Amino acid sequence: MNKFVKPINLHLTISIFIVFNIALIYGFKPDLWFDVKVLTTDEHSIFKAIMGVYIAFSSLWFVGITKEKFWQTATISNFLFMFGLAFGRIVSIIFDGIPSTIFLLGTVGELTLGFYAFYQFKKSKV
Repeated sequence: MNKFVKPINLHLTISIFIVFNIALIYGFKPDLWFDVKVLTTDEHSIFKAIMGVYIAFSSLWFVGITKEKFWQTATISNFLFMFGLAFGRIVSIIFDGIPSTIFLLGTVGELTLGFYAFYQFKKSKV
């Protein structure tokens, strides 16, 4: 069976696909799906930095799939990354109000992937 579709790696595979693509959108076309206007060099810099962090985590998750000794590190970083994003979005909902549908779906997805990664970590014998 392909390493990328094994159930133990599915959280990493799905996360790589989503997070890497979102990284490119944040870095080069943040107004494609999101209601943002990036006007200044500083704003572009912030979005490019977010892109870099997302690509770095996606790379770690890829390594975790391809090199078994990094699976635990990749999985821990995955659930922390997802729970961190979800936490930030929940704080924003509380303080700023309900965001657009894409961010609500993102929150549900982040919680789902976070819990799935945590579940895989807890049940693993790696």
